[in-house]
Amino acid sequence: MDASVVVRRTIVAPPERIWAAVRAIDGLDRWFPVIATCKVEGTGVGAMRVMGLEGGGELHDRIEEIDESARRLRYLRVVHPFPVTRYLGTVEVLAQGPGSAELRWTIDMEVEPADREATAAFLFQAISDGVAGMAGELEQAG
Repeated sequence: MDASVVVRRTIVAPPERIWAAVRAIDGLDRWFPVIATCKVEGTGVGAMRVMGLEGGGELHDRIEEIDESARRLRYLRVVHPFPVTRYLGTVEVLAQGPGSAELRWTIDMEVEPADREATAAFLFQAISDGVAGMAGELEQAG
């Protein structure tokens, strides 16, 4: 991969609850303003997550890894509108104690140099917005 985007946020909720939300694979339409719908076909590794975008278009993610002990989920985005030739997402829940954890969402991508800055900026903002939505839901759940 030749470019990465990393979004980190501390969420004040039990790490187990944060991991359960990530591991469930769905819910992105609740958290990400740019995602209108989210459905999952299948379960576990190999499942496909299909998301409809606000304004049209779709994203398709194939779940590549669910590591319970590391609290890590990896997905390969196989359908997307981005000017990238490979897009691998990794979502990790890193415990900071019993009542909080850092959520780290990393995108590793292959992208032409001319598109790198704009694509990275767009993805950073979109993922930041989604992580904020997730944090709001999980923190409000108490």
